[in-house]
Amino acid sequence: MGRRDGMRPGAVLLCGLLGGLLGVLTLAGCQNSDASPSADPTTAGSAPTTATTRPAASATPTAPVADPAHAVTPPGPRKGPVVPADVLVLAQDTIPDAVVRQVERIKGVTGVARISMANPSVEDRLLKVVAVDPASYRNFTPVLSADNQTLWDRIAGGEIAVDTSLRKVLAPDGDGYVKLGADAEAPRIHVGAWAPQIPGAVDAVVNEKWGKALGMKPDNALLVTSTSTAPDRVVGPIQAAVGRSASVQRLDVVARLGLDPQAVQMPVLYGAVAQAVGNYTYAFAGGQVVPSGAWVRSHIVTETVPILGSVTCNKALFPQLKAALADVIKQGLTSKIHPSEYAGCYYPRFIAGTRSLSNHAFGLALDLNVPGNQRGTVGQMDRSVVAIFEHWGFTWGGTWHYTDPMHFEMNRIVHPG
Repeated sequence: MGRRDGMRPGAVLLCGLLGGLLGVLTLAGCQNSDASPSADPTTAGSAPTTATTRPAASATPTAPVADPAHAVTPPGPRKGPVVPADVLVLAQDTIPDAVVRQVERIKGVTGVARISMANPSVEDRLLKVVAVDPASYRNFTPVLSADNQTLWDRIAGGEIAVDTSLRKVLAPDGDGYVKLGADAEAPRIHVGAWAPQIPGAVDAVVNEKWGKALGMKPDNALLVTSTSTAPDRVVGPIQAAVGRSASVQRLDVVARLGLDPQAVQMPVLYGAVAQAVGNYTYAFAGGQVVPSGAWVRSHIVTETVPILGSVTCNKALFPQLKAALADVIKQGLTSKIHPSEYAGCYYPRFIAGTRSLSNHAFGLALDLNVPGNQRGTVGQMDRSVVAIFEHWGFTWGGTWHYTDPMHFEMNRIVHPG
């Protein structure tokens, strides 16, 4: 995935067997008989039964290869210093070599790592997923994590590591896999570890081979280290080097206390959602997500649809939404949808209690029959209505780990005949 000169990492993984006051991290397929009930239960499911074991190159044991088709060369022992990630640069496309060199020459910048980043939609939550070279990216994690060989071997072996904060809302299915994306054909990846990630920047990490399989833009992001220079002093020069079409966000502890209100944020999507969303940027102002006016004007429209009447959504959604609602009428199920209980389609916001965008922010989701279909319940949504919406390219939130039975969102683009 692009060139490998210089420091060229991939995703963050602040994990490790931290023991003592920091708790214990248990990786998939590993035993932790010494862990007490009060230890941090950051575990993943057992490694897939198809996993093979790499022949040991030394006396150091290696993790099983969970997914040979997506495995890369195991990273070996860590090399080079451990450095902090102070600034994240994110673009829709690959950042050119010449631009990277400009950033590297900025006064105060002491290190630049090229990574790939994308935002698949998982249960109406845009995950921040990075594809990395485990051998080099590990240097951007705390030293105990950077030296946790088994963790990086698992990522190299084709597994995914997911932030511990997502475990309660994003537990994998019964066989230990998570589905990365709302598209019907989105791939499933085995969870090798639940482990802390770079706060506010990364939710999950995979290797570069998985990044390619997922269709992620190679090297569309940079992690920048400024060491002894305050990160706010390098943000302006970095923005000038990469241009206004890229997002430059501080990751230092000051910025982590809240979203940087000066930064232009952007999700990097793929699949059907990406086609419908296009180039979406937003700012964080007054506690609200504020998309660019140009994007709203080009993507958000108000039209009249069957049953619900006037609704405001992404223009790409209307053909299949109208087809689904017309099908509901055709099958005699009109009374199963209550227009007075419709709660909207387009409203730019984060998911409640998080800083993760909802598909409502793109106008690609709608909430129906709200009172009887609250989150965490089985809901009262008619299953024949659900089947119709699924036929017309929608995912239903009633099947999620933490159910949201009022919620329907686009998972593929359908062109009614």
